Amino acid sequence: MTLTLTVSDDVRALAPGFTHVAIEAHGLVNGPSSDAGSALLDDAAHRLAVRLDGRAPHEDPHMAAWRETYTAFGSKPSRTRNSAEALAKRALSDAGLPRINLLVDLYNAVSVAHLIPVGGEDIDRIQGGMRLIRATGEEDFVTVAGGEETVEHPDAGEVVWRDDAGVTCRRWNWRQGPRTRLTERTTSGIFLLESLAPMPVAEVTAAAAELAELLAKFSPGADIAVRAPESSA
Repeated sequence: MTLTLTVSDDVRALAPGFTHVAIEAHGLVNGPSSDAGSALLDDAAHRLAVRLDGRAPHEDPHMAAWRETYTAFGSKPSRTRNSAEALAKRALSDAGLPRINLLVDLYNAVSVAHLIPVGGEDIDRIQGGMRLIRATGEEDFVTVAGGEETVEHPDAGEVVWRDDAGVTCRRWNWRQGPRTRLTERTTSGIFLLESLAPMPVAEVTAAAAELAELLAKFSPGADIAVRAPESSA
């Protein structure tokens, strides 16, 4: 079964240079963070440092484009950074990158190395298809605050990913909800790599190929399909 992903016309109008590549994988084997995954994260941090060559992450042209887009839908990009910029800052800090679980570590490594927002969702926890929309402000986003489950609502006009049950990720790729995140019990996942102009489509495609290769390496026998890039241009 192929998960449906759609991008609304008003999001396409907001970001005409948006491209996304999806990887759908079944038969995955997840588990705790491992030495091998940790090594990939360390290598990604090194690749990032070489790529930036002394610049701050937000000075990279791709990250600058994401900041402009966040501003366009009403978010403050210095306070709510896109996922790639937030991870890049962690990678360059003394704290370093977090270790979550094997699958999350794999896609975080690709995100940092390529400076591309990458997300992963548990297909078995998604209800219906996934849609990238501009919110009305009435949608439910179930999250956890202070150890308690709570329901938030996105701002009107905010770009969000959602399924039939509610919002799965706020502010495009800023904060994922716990309902659909990848856990150690996950066996089927959808991985989404998102880019904006000026990043060449070939680069996000190469990043997707790298992630697909890692998924195949760590989950031998998994059924992994990389979809063709979908662009708003």
